[in-house]
Amino acid sequence: MDSPARVLLVDDDPTFTGVLARGLERRGFTCRACASAEDALRCCREFAPSHILLDLNMPGRSGLAALPDLLNEAPEARLVVLTGYSSIATAVEAIKLGAVQYLCKPATVDEILLAFRGEQPAPEHATHPPSLDRMEWEHLQRVLNANDGNISATARALGMHRRTLQRKLQKRPVRR
Repeated sequence: MDSPARVLLVDDDPTFTGVLARGLERRGFTCRACASAEDALRCCREFAPSHILLDLNMPGRSGLAALPDLLNEAPEARLVVLTGYSSIATAVEAIKLGAVQYLCKPATVDEILLAFRGEQPAPEHATHPPSLDRMEWEHLQRVLNANDGNISATARALGMHRRTLQRKLQKRPVRR
């Protein structure tokens, strides 16, 4: 990071982005925060970020849907996805779309900086297999992704009621 790095923070949690911006600014970054994908696209044109930190779950357009457009606006930017609703399916899709790394919240500034370099922080629980609840969450996300985010089609594919699926998807994923 030789030249002054400019980080675009795209997250709908103003407290989180404020804390993160202060941590990055202490390390020499210039930061700009946006609360939606639409704002991020507008801001990307004028701010010309070298780095983008993108949340997936936001009101309006999802971060995953906005990811290709953000990279079109800032093709040289290193984009990292940071989300509280992580799944293997969205991680794979984000990397396919051009993200250099995919992190689960909470993440420290040091972990985020590692991710911008394309490095993965050391796993905390590498020796423990995922819980049954976590495996269910991952499966729901895979099937939802295979159905292009369509809740009704996903519920039919899983053989469950649509409202039951919606309730399960609204919960935060279980940690490993």
